[in-house]
Amino acid sequence: MAGYEARLLFSVEVDGSHLRGENTPVSIPQSFIQELLARADVVDIVGRHVPLKKGGANFMGLCPFHGEKSPSFSVSPTKQFYHCFGCGKSGNALGFLMEHAGMSFVEAVQDLAQQYGLQVPEDDASPQDRALAAQQRARQHTLNEVLEKAATAYTQHLKQTAHAIDYFKRRGVSGEVAKRFGLGYAPEGWRSLASVFAAYDDPLLTESGLVIESTDEDSGDIKRYDRFRDRVMFPIRNVKGECIGFGGRVLNPEGDGTSPKGAGPKYLNSPETPVFSKGRELYGLFEARQSLREMGYVLVTEGYMDVVALAQLGFPNTVATLGTACTPEHVQKLFRFTDSVVFSFDGDAAGQRAARKALDGALPFATDVRSVKFLFLPEEHDPDSFIREQGQEAFAQAVVQAKPLSRFLLEAAAEDCDLSTAEGRARLAAQARPLWQAMPDGALKRQLLGELAQQVQVGAGELVDVWGISPRNAKPAAPAGAGYQSREEREHYENNSGSSSIHKGYKANSYKNAAKKPYAATRRAHQPRRPHGPPAADGSGALGQLERAGTCPVVRLARTPRPDVLLVGRPTAGARPYALGRAARGPARAALGGTGFEAHGAPGATGDARC
Repeated sequence: MAGYEARLLFSVEVDGSHLRGENTPVSIPQSFIQELLARADVVDIVGRHVPLKKGGANFMGLCPFHGEKSPSFSVSPTKQFYHCFGCGKSGNALGFLMEHAGMSFVEAVQDLAQQYGLQVPEDDASPQDRALAAQQRARQHTLNEVLEKAATAYTQHLKQTAHAIDYFKRRGVSGEVAKRFGLGYAPEGWRSLASVFAAYDDPLLTESGLVIESTDEDSGDIKRYDRFRDRVMFPIRNVKGECIGFGGRVLNPEGDGTSPKGAGPKYLNSPETPVFSKGRELYGLFEARQSLREMGYVLVTEGYMDVVALAQLGFPNTVATLGTACTPEHVQKLFRFTDSVVFSFDGDAAGQRAARKALDGALPFATDVRSVKFLFLPEEHDPDSFIREQGQEAFAQAVVQAKPLSRFLLEAAAEDCDLSTAEGRARLAAQARPLWQAMPDGALKRQLLGELAQQVQVGAGELVDVWGISPRNAKPAAPAGAGYQSREEREHYENNSGSSSIHKGYKANSYKNAAKKPYAATRRAHQPRRPHGPPAADGSGALGQLERAGTCPVVRLARTPRPDVLLVGRPTAGARPYALGRAARGPARAALGGTGFEAHGAPGATGDARC
């Protein structure tokens, strides 16, 4: 049937609540989302995380999104909506899970559906794929239960083990902080978990990473033994609070004869499993969620004890990577909770290498409204020792004075470059290109282009030319509507937009005028690359990608108030696009996943909303 396929890129909005989404289309039927919200009780969902008291028709509590002493956070059971009169946060049950737990839109839908015993349908999935996905989710849930049982056992062992308690006391960790992080102890011996799990040969113990299975080279017998032995244990939790793995620190570095090769590495993580991936998870993020909002930034360190010690010393907004370099997935997850990230590294060569990798991971997310800094401590200090010697205020001041991303990028680009020679400046230009191109377009990126050009001693346009980047994709973006250069194009825009100014974009009633125009005019064949906000410097903008897909021209369905949100569409087979879009209200929001816009095709046409 004739109509439009509408796709929302980069962001999702549901029932007026802005929700951060992923840059991939996800096909979840809007009817299911509406059914899920109808079944869910926002009071119940919020009440699991925020103590609520009845106050008139609504429930009141302290806002979980900012620090306050008097309740200004209201939850309405009749409207199924929450709103804070202090910070302005508001939304429905899905919005709360995304804002409070840092889940993506799809994760929030899946989590809420699981709570109410519903299975998330996927329009483009076969019955076999759905059955397999359901099996995988059940398997993951079982693994979480196994890991949680082990975490409880490790916590009990800590209470009974004096030398493990002494270790934490020497590091200044209180019982309250130990309880908050669920710290524990894995006893000595090969098969301590056999007293916790009745079936020690259960494959789930191996799949969860708790037990190692090996084959004896001589006899061919299968041997099973505990992965963690004589170690203080740090449970690793996902943003929902589920135990997904462990980190263990050895207590006896010299070894005690209970492991094949002494005590093994100082720190030992769970292996990659169906529920745990080091490249995506961060230690302490679940425990730090509220503190991130209260303190306004997240501090990223390199070790478990850094997180625990800093929480004890007044910096509960600390997280740590899990023995691996900081990845783009790590940074993306952090920016769900805060717009300011500070990486803390030792001042030695290893710290510099770790910071360089963190820079690579952060660059794709370095927008104009986000802050990324790099804190380098003296070589003889880690964050714990620095605070104990210099004090909490000195460390807080060091965080404020941390090196901004822009400065660190310039230093990284100039590494091993003799800027007093033409050869050194040329090398800087070559090293700077991948760093600069990794950044999203914006004022920060354009300023850095000028600074890099100044260091290379060429003009910005010349530097772009040396890099082989199209000047059109590197120059500043024109204001909305400025792509129309001729009088005919400008008049066509103004006649169809219902706007008296070419710079104001389409008005809500523009579809009335556009419906009278023939298809050849509305598709704007003469202007395939009209700017919608700042274009990507490498020509990979969202609209350009869709246009280069090549099957048919792209029509802009609507503009949105946010510059990072662009609603575009492509006519499906046989479509006659009489209208470009209009602002929707009420039930019409559901047509495009609550984006606030509705696509209109020929009379009787249907739209396939994908968001």
